Amino acid sequence: MSASSIRLRLGYSPCPNDAFIFYALAHGMAKDGERPELDFDIRLEDVETLNRAADAGELDVAKVSYHAYGYLADRYVMLRSGGALGRGVGPLIVTREPLADLAGRRIAIPGGRTTANLLLRLSHPATELVEMRYDRIMPAVAAGEVDAGLIIHESRFTYPDHGLTCFLDLGEWWERTTGSLVPLGGIVARRDLREPTLHRLQGMLRNSLAIAWQDPGATRGYVAEHAAEMDPSVRQRHIDLYVNRYSMDVGEEGERAAELLLGRAAQQGLFPAPRAPLFLTPGA
Repeated sequence: MSASSIRLRLGYSPCPNDAFIFYALAHGMAKDGERPELDFDIRLEDVETLNRAADAGELDVAKVSYHAYGYLADRYVMLRSGGALGRGVGPLIVTREPLADLAGRRIAIPGGRTTANLLLRLSHPATELVEMRYDRIMPAVAAGEVDAGLIIHESRFTYPDHGLTCFLDLGEWWERTTGSLVPLGGIVARRDLREPTLHRLQGMLRNSLAIAWQDPGATRGYVAEHAAEMDPSVRQRHIDLYVNRYSMDVGEEGERAAELLLGRAAQQGLFPAPRAPLFLTPGA
């Protein structure tokens, strides 16, 4: 590392939306021209692994679930760019056979600190949960290993291929009961990096996304290299859904959605009311 650069540990998921957003940054195309330069040691993991790695202090900048952010907000601040939130983006509960309800059922979840699990706990508090990696859930439901599965990412497009049916769209439930956007995940950075560096990080994220939107074809190889889903049309649907105007800036509507979700979790005693401000202040 040269004396004119700062090296940061960056983690994000291999999912198409993250690969799309981070493509230019990962390839050194989103630099801001300031000194010292910001360089990155990049780690790609599923979101629950990233949630735990951030909590363990292993990452300086990370994509995490909004649920996990409740445990991290004293040490990390949420950047305004690079996240996944919106409408029609929520996790689904899927089953092999139609069920009348979930009482007493074993439900596979993609991690205890995922936003999907928080939405499940808010909507169905009395269920038995079985944690497994997100890409193992649909096969487990199809094989009868569990009664239902909580699916995220590209699984919302492919669950019928596994012979599964949708029991409940938790994003739709959240929108209907709160009128709010569904805040899934965002990019956090250590608060002790201080505002000038944090604003530079945020600017680089915006640059990276703008480059991807300007030339989406350039990102396809990187997206395909890391995606669990091999069908190009599914990868594109994933990007089209999860990369939206809130990915460039959460805006006031996104801020309110995050505050509402974390407030509900705090009311349930999952963690203390998170430190304010939750988001990096608008600005440079």
